[in-house]
Amino acid sequence: MENNFLYSEKNFCDFKHSMDHYGWVIYEDVLSTDFVEKINDDLEAAYIDRRKIQEKNGISANMDGTLHHLVERNNFSIPFLEKMICDDEIRNFLGGNYILNGLNAVIHRKQEHPYLSNMHRDVRTFSSDTKMLLQMIVTLDDFTRLNGATYFLSGSHKIDLRPDETYFKKFADRAIAPQGSIILFNSNIWHAAGENYTDEPRRALTLGFTRPFYKQQFDYTRFLGYDFASQLKPDLQQVIGYNSRIPETLDEYYQPPELRMYQRDQG
Repeated sequence: MENNFLYSEKNFCDFKHSMDHYGWVIYEDVLSTDFVEKINDDLEAAYIDRRKIQEKNGISANMDGTLHHLVERNNFSIPFLEKMICDDEIRNFLGGNYILNGLNAVIHRKQEHPYLSNMHRDVRTFSSDTKMLLQMIVTLDDFTRLNGATYFLSGSHKIDLRPDETYFKKFADRAIAPQGSIILFNSNIWHAAGENYTDEPRRALTLGFTRPFYKQQFDYTRFLGYDFASQLKPDLQQVIGYNSRIPETLDEYYQPPELRMYQRDQG
């Protein structure tokens, strides 16, 4: 599929056309090799911790290689989010301020079939032209046909019908991209991880961004701590969700405008 526009070009006509017509776009070579290696190193320990919890709670089936909610004080997540990658594109798509809905990852190995391998879309309810959720994939290894590059059924973000599986595999495009690339896609599009036939893992970050009034998948601000906000630049406080919190007590609720947990510019 020929819709790979270089991130540095910042051509919003191309971006809007690709998102409207296809439902997805690739920006190649956004992250440096050193930074990608840092992310991959952090994922190893993070996966061990999360896998133990999955197994303890009896939900490990079909979750091989999946890691959820990676925003932590001392890993790659804060330096990654500080880069504000594709900030202009996300704002353009969602129509203004946005927050992180989830920062997850997948380590896809040979003969593993996590739920991401099933044809799916990332919203339970078809939202038509309403822009609810923008998804981002960060390629931490080269995405190739052999190692399971993601399938996207281009244009399916416009249709409120589940495609036939055979039709999907026959007509879906593949997100072939080098390590360190960014894939943005409309949450309504039908997609699936491919089969990894190689002996090396295919790793990726998966992020979602929404307007601030949508619930986050995880309460990142409480997890990081309200005091942690003072260490972050204002734009990163916005993205993590510090400007769209829910008060827990009446004292938190009854505050002057500048101290309110849900700020007035959040929609």
